[in-house]
Amino acid sequence: MQGDFSDIVCKYRYNIIINREVDIVFDTHVHTKFSTDSDMKIEDALKTAKNDNLSLVITEHMDINYPEKGEFLFDVKDYFDAYSRFKSDDLLLGVEIGMKEDCVEQSRKVVYNSPFDYVIGSVHLVDDMDLYYGNFYKDKTKQDAYKKYLQVILKNIKEFDFIDSLGHIDYICRYAKYKNSELKYSDFSDILDEIFKNILYTGKCIELNTRRLNSKPAVSNLFSIYKRYSELGGKYITLGSDAHDHDSIGNNFDTALNIAEKCNLKIVHFLDRKMEY
Repeated sequence: MQGDFSDIVCKYRYNIIINREVDIVFDTHVHTKFSTDSDMKIEDALKTAKNDNLSLVITEHMDINYPEKGEFLFDVKDYFDAYSRFKSDDLLLGVEIGMKEDCVEQSRKVVYNSPFDYVIGSVHLVDDMDLYYGNFYKDKTKQDAYKKYLQVILKNIKEFDFIDSLGHIDYICRYAKYKNSELKYSDFSDILDEIFKNILYTGKCIELNTRRLNSKPAVSNLFSIYKRYSELGGKYITLGSDAHDHDSIGNNFDTALNIAEKCNLKIVHFLDRKMEY
């Protein structure tokens, strides 16, 4: 991404914060205390969202068959029992499904038997190793590690046909320890194109995760990726901060809105599993 986008950022900030009726923006990727790695209270999430004129979708982790038994799972009934009273036009209830080849049907059952508004499909593990830790990268070049990661995404996109949006395609960049951890479109163009074509063919969506958009290299590389998604026919994206604490809600949304505009992508969210504009 080239140039100074400060004028666009200011415009969008004005629309979101001053003129709420102009743009109702959902942060569609938020974790609270039902997720293993978050202690956030929903009351704190709602307070921050209200202050920032944002709407929220809560998306707790559901990684069935995670290597550490009992981790990254939650009781769906307890979740809805606890949070249904908070549900409104500005607070929707979803889930982030960990896409893993040994839990497709179990995950499908959870989704079909639950009244989620929105389902993110994400890859957190490859070869049963959490990308957060270093074991997966051991004795692998960056090319080999990233190719394997993208191959797993492609395979799972085909099998997890019940998700609404592919989460954080650049997830591996957060934790890989290579000198340059960015996911560069030109290095993996063939497989990225296949991922996008499968998303489009199945009528799914793709998330623009804003976690790393405070980094200029991340913005530049993600711009190239989402520009290509648009060129192949992609029209819709969701925005998600992946917040695990209230201070992270809506982080870098100005930059994300900028990318969406430059790539001619429309920002959507899901209500009752149906796309909303």
